[in-house]
Amino acid sequence: MKHIMLLSGAGLSAPSGLKTFRDNDGLWEEYDVMEVCSASGFRRNPKKVLDFYDMRRTQLGNVEPNHAHKVIANLKKQYGEQLFVITQNVDDLLERAGCYDVVHLHGFLPELRCMNCKHIFNIGYETIADKICPQCQSKKLRHNIVMFEEQAPEYTTLHNLLQQTDMFISIGTSGQVLPVWQYASMCEKSILNLMEREEHLEPYFSKVYVENIITAIDKISEDIRDFMQ
Repeated sequence: MKHIMLLSGAGLSAPSGLKTFRDNDGLWEEYDVMEVCSASGFRRNPKKVLDFYDMRRTQLGNVEPNHAHKVIANLKKQYGEQLFVITQNVDDLLERAGCYDVVHLHGFLPELRCMNCKHIFNIGYETIADKICPQCQSKKLRHNIVMFEEQAPEYTTLHNLLQQTDMFISIGTSGQVLPVWQYASMCEKSILNLMEREEHLEPYFSKVYVENIITAIDKISEDIRDFMQ
């Protein structure tokens, strides 16, 4: 039985209007990334970090899944356990498009985690203010996001699933966080999609689409169907 891994990054959700780290306008521009996205930054100024993630939840509630999210959700429905859907994104747009069993490597923005009992619960797009843990009633809560300087437990899931993967697909990630070229080298077939050329990545992939994911996803979908025949 063939298995496919589809790994996505910020380029998947950018067409929906979610800002990426590389954007020079909007949400990220006025922040030092290490102040709001690192464990040491959280220890120094937890309110600043929690306010930042409140803003991100508000933004997420105002955008919708795009065509690529919907195509991936349909592919998941078609291929089920043969398609591993893994994302570096913390948004819920794949889920809202109807995709299930999504592995979020870096956490999930609509969720909070209790720092007292470790319980995780969903608050949607609401603010963390005045929330309490439904399990232990503690007010010591944080965002359920993996910050810099913290371990990402789902990386173990990623590496285990890679051992079963025959086709690897990388969508909208520059390879700066994860070594996608290594993952491609481990598989029989591989596809890379990016908005801009990345000469250090492209030689490792069987096929490369340098274009917006909105136009690339239908081609990738056909590639998957051809491979699975």
